[in-house]
Amino acid sequence: MKRTIYGPDHDAFRESVREFVARSITPRAEEFIENRMIDREVWLEAGRQGFLGLEVPEEYGGSAAGDYRFNAVLGEELSGQSAALSSSLGIHYDVVAPYLVELTTEEQKKRWLPRFCSGEMITAIGMTEPSGGSDLAALRTTAVRDGSDWIVNGSKTFITNGYCADLVVVAARTSPEKKAKGITLFAVETGMEGFTRGRKLDKVGQPEADTAELFFENVRVPEENVIGEIDRGFIAMMERLPQERLGSAVANLAHAAAVLAETLVYVRERKAFGQAVGSFQHNKFVLADLVTKIEVSQAFLDQCILAHTEGELSAVNAAKAKMWTSEVQGEVLDACVQLYGGYGYMKEYRVARAWMDARVTRIWAGSNEIMREIIGRDLGL
Repeated sequence: MKRTIYGPDHDAFRESVREFVARSITPRAEEFIENRMIDREVWLEAGRQGFLGLEVPEEYGGSAAGDYRFNAVLGEELSGQSAALSSSLGIHYDVVAPYLVELTTEEQKKRWLPRFCSGEMITAIGMTEPSGGSDLAALRTTAVRDGSDWIVNGSKTFITNGYCADLVVVAARTSPEKKAKGITLFAVETGMEGFTRGRKLDKVGQPEADTAELFFENVRVPEENVIGEIDRGFIAMMERLPQERLGSAVANLAHAAAVLAETLVYVRERKAFGQAVGSFQHNKFVLADLVTKIEVSQAFLDQCILAHTEGELSAVNAAKAKMWTSEVQGEVLDACVQLYGGYGYMKEYRVARAWMDARVTRIWAGSNEIMREIIGRDLGL
């Protein structure tokens, strides 16, 4: 079914992203997997192409697109190459950007945003902790005022871009007695004494998306690195989680659709018992179900993209989109592995890597159990 949410400008932008991926990513994809990191030159090239500052005003080096559909197009095309590429760059341009654009002072914008847009400064967001998982209100990292500075202690884990990030938006507890209402956001930058990183985490999938543990031992963060209002960090995170979950949903479905398209080519060409694998009735029915599920899911997701573009996406619908697309992605990729047979279990085949890469999407950005809790509460249950 033809999608109708994009216009000529979005189509032209899509072509630019595809050229970038074909030129700067695809030829080096294996290298990035081997190094377990996307090269900084990719970030700089993305910056030169204007992909990192879609939400940033022009006076700070961005393109001020003012239209979330451009974010969605970028996410779809990056996901078509790999889930890790979309994850790494998406954390920067889609997740961190709203914090640095909407919550910062004029001085902070001038200090950070030009390098953010150019790719000279890579960013990450430090929410998840070893003991907390999806429970952001229970975080243990603390920040205690010391004169005009704050002393930060604690740790974060599973932080995408954590190993290479130059600036991390860190959530820390500033008023313990206020519980969720006592959290503040800080910009912790490379070089601050006491800020260290653990090893690159050895994940099941997405090896090229560097993921790390972060440690804060008496890190002195100046007042000018506070993001937003003191003790309003939890609210700031809750307000921006719908966009993070929508971006995750966009990536989920685009990634699954790209691998399914490759699988359809494979089953037309692969022969067994004298005929194409895809021509067997069982396989044909499986593929019919998968294609239908992708297209039906896309219709709902497109409405979420439009709603967010118009500032009307609810947290509940964002949760539905994130949960559903990650479940559909898992079902699609598992079936694709099966259709490839033994080759589907070989890492040199994209379908195997995609299958491993996708599993985490049912966990991150709030586990699917949390998404169901959000949806269930909205039902009055």
